[in-house]
Amino acid sequence: MEYKEEFIRIYSEKISRHGSAELLEWIKRTDFFTAPASTKFHCACEHGLVMHSLSVYNTLMERFFDESEDNPESFAICALLHDLCKAQFYKISTRNVKNEETGQWEKKPFYSVDDAFPYGHGEKSVYMIERFMRLKPAEAMAIRWHMGGFDDSVKGGSFALSLAFEKYPLAVKLHLADLESTYLREKNTSAVL
Repeated sequence: MEYKEEFIRIYSEKISRHGSAELLEWIKRTDFFTAPASTKFHCACEHGLVMHSLSVYNTLMERFFDESEDNPESFAICALLHDLCKAQFYKISTRNVKNEETGQWEKKPFYSVDDAFPYGHGEKSVYMIERFMRLKPAEAMAIRWHMGGFDDSVKGGSFALSLAFEKYPLAVKLHLADLESTYLREKNTSAVL
């Protein structure tokens, strides 16, 4: 099954909240299913964003889902949509690169950032989701803080991050699933254009 079809299948089976169908239709009209997840790190390739979202979902469910305390819909929302802010975020540019064999300069494509709405990372995903459907507080916190200490807004430490992790176990679980997916499971998906 293709990445897009797998994402839509899980989304449709697990997420039924008011506004979720409209959000999915909006996602389909963006580059979410073809965009990279980064410019040069994990999943820096076509379809990388959806690949990463599915990887985080699978990691979150396999490693951290506890039937007695966790909600399958919340897990699907958080994992599949945590990086929604990256839809319509990248563009393909070109740069000159010297061909080592010929010594000639050649134009090579690469992904660059074109952030039309610089609202932050996690908070931008929360904002975009909530234009269509309401998030529970734990979901909003998990998506907002999924980058943990790698978020630019927490340089030097953040009491808000620590408090979010203390109060909302889902935030810790999503952060750990994102880390494991990015640095351990997606090692072979960093090829660029």
